[in-house]
Amino acid sequence: MLDTNICIYLMKNRPLSVAKHFAACRQGDVVISAITMAELEYGIVCGQAETRDQNRQALNALLEMIPAVPFDQESAIAYAKIRAVAPERKRDALDKLIASHAVSLNVSLVTNNLSDFRVYSNLMLENWVEDF
Repeated sequence: MLDTNICIYLMKNRPLSVAKHFAACRQGDVVISAITMAELEYGIVCGQAETRDQNRQALNALLEMIPAVPFDQESAIAYAKIRAVAPERKRDALDKLIASHAVSLNVSLVTNNLSDFRVYSNLMLENWVEDF
């Protein structure tokens, strides 16, 4: 499951290591959370007007290759446990939702913000920004 920052890297075609990791995957091996899709949609709506069309096209192309998985009941159950681990961390509410979604699906979360997610011991993490 790709975190929002990795999706942005793919849409902007940089860094190269992310593209190489993605190219090594088979279609269907990689997903994004509906929460990540919401973050990306928000970025388009609140982004600069002159780049909005370009960003929309990039997101649409990404979603053709990588499906957005619905946040379901199992994800909600996992969220309660994730949130309980770090209740004092208020600013990362969406990160907690994305983390819980990955945990509920038993998949690794691919992110360039490992430090934001390491507090969740049952979450598998990967960083595709590191050398391939």
